[in-house]
Amino acid sequence: MISKSEKLLTITIGIDLGTQTIKVVILKDNLVLTREKAVSGFETSKVAKQVIDEALKKTKLSINDISHITATGAGVQMAPNPNSTISMMSADAKAGFYLFPKARTIIDVGAEEARAIKCDDNGIMVDFVVNERCAAGAGAFIEAMARAIEVKMEEMGPLSLKAERASSINATCVIFGESDVVSLIHKQESKPEIARAVFDAMADRISSMVHRLGVNPEVVLVGGVAKDVGFIASLKRKLGVDISIPDYPEYAGALGAALIAAKRAKRNK
Repeated sequence: MISKSEKLLTITIGIDLGTQTIKVVILKDNLVLTREKAVSGFETSKVAKQVIDEALKKTKLSINDISHITATGAGVQMAPNPNSTISMMSADAKAGFYLFPKARTIIDVGAEEARAIKCDDNGIMVDFVVNERCAAGAGAFIEAMARAIEVKMEEMGPLSLKAERASSINATCVIFGESDVVSLIHKQESKPEIARAVFDAMADRISSMVHRLGVNPEVVLVGGVAKDVGFIASLKRKLGVDISIPDYPEYAGALGAALIAAKRAKRNK
């Protein structure tokens, strides 16, 4: 429990219920106290509560110390008793601008979905586009292609950087992409070249989506795939601009939700 003198502080929780993982961020007057995550599993609500409890335990807080909880993500309807909810696009915009005040384009590539958000000079979302019809532009595509060439998913990025040239594959669908990878295997293309082809195909799809909004620097990349060096290299080539990446890109949604929670808590006071 916090002391009486600390009661004036605004302590908030943001929770991002993703398709594969649940992320939680606790803020104290807009400064990060802790981050926590876990695999979503089949009992999303139960896991979400466990992640919140673990984050509270780390900070030696109780749920009664929390001013406001805001939830976001694909499974937002399964969040355990949030005070409010917010779209992933708004959460990304808020987090991107908080982390990089010059951010005007935020790209979020997660396990099964990718999105791009355009912000104004105040960090307010003004437009967005989402790739949700197929996981070909998301982390699931990398996972499927890694299985096809029999390497671990985390090895794909470093492997792709060893490629001396680029092949091409279809990124409009995971099934078509996997078929193309099999064809490259039969042509005895090297694993590094196939890995680069996977990331180039993803980057083609994402960059096309971003160009529909307009590439307005500073460009920020968040989401779990932002930790993959292979995808980062391919996306930089396709966009032709530098890309800023935060230290904990997978927590952007939860961070944005926690920041919105802080704003709403102060407004309610």
